[in-house]
Amino acid sequence: MLIGHIKEIVRHPVKSFRGESVQQTKIMDYGLYGDRSHAYLDETKKGDFLTITQFQEMVRYQARFVGEDSMHEYPKTEVITPDGEVFDWDNEQLIKELETKSKRQITTIKYKPSYVPIGPIAVEHVLLATDASLAKIEELWGQEEVDARRFRPNLMISLIEKKPFIEDEWIGRRIKIGSEVEMEFVGHCKRCMIITVNPDNAERDSSLHKTVIKENNNNFGIYASVIKTGDIHVGDEIQFLD
Repeated sequence: MLIGHIKEIVRHPVKSFRGESVQQTKIMDYGLYGDRSHAYLDETKKGDFLTITQFQEMVRYQARFVGEDSMHEYPKTEVITPDGEVFDWDNEQLIKELETKSKRQITTIKYKPSYVPIGPIAVEHVLLATDASLAKIEELWGQEEVDARRFRPNLMISLIEKKPFIEDEWIGRRIKIGSEVEMEFVGHCKRCMIITVNPDNAERDSSLHKTVIKENNNNFGIYASVIKTGDIHVGDEIQFLD
């Protein structure tokens, strides 16, 4: 049964930084190629990941891969700062800037292209959301356009039947994306304060989170685990296998 197609693919080369929208990528055993493969550690908290929760301005830094994806090593990983400067992700000047702004001591960690553990990614491999649910939350919030980047989905699905929150009924079902990739929906995405942070200016507004809590039990999006790896592309059809 055809349910829709991929509207957008977003991967996040650096955890908690703004991701990059790509036209195609590989789905690995752990999720999108290179997703959350690079991260900063907060040494003031014994090496926990530095995230938007502690330092909300991270949403204004954009990370991107520059070059061809490789299974041997990642392409060059660049960061564009809010001021428009471009650095390698582990550049000393960039790290110093992040330390000064966050008031934390920072170190770096990088995983292999073949393996990124679940911890840096989230609680599961891939996060999906639907255009119908995004439109409904925007309607219910009633304040301004809801930027999908607040929810940090890997895949935005354009549904054939525009039924808001229909994905909440998909847990346990399997899908096929394009001609190769298969996934199984495994759980709701419970939301935290990160969705309150405006991706453009890093300002917080708790009313959006309150809306998600009230209208959909604090769920937005759905996690899926990878069953079969392969390539995906914007526009690929998504269909149920059961």
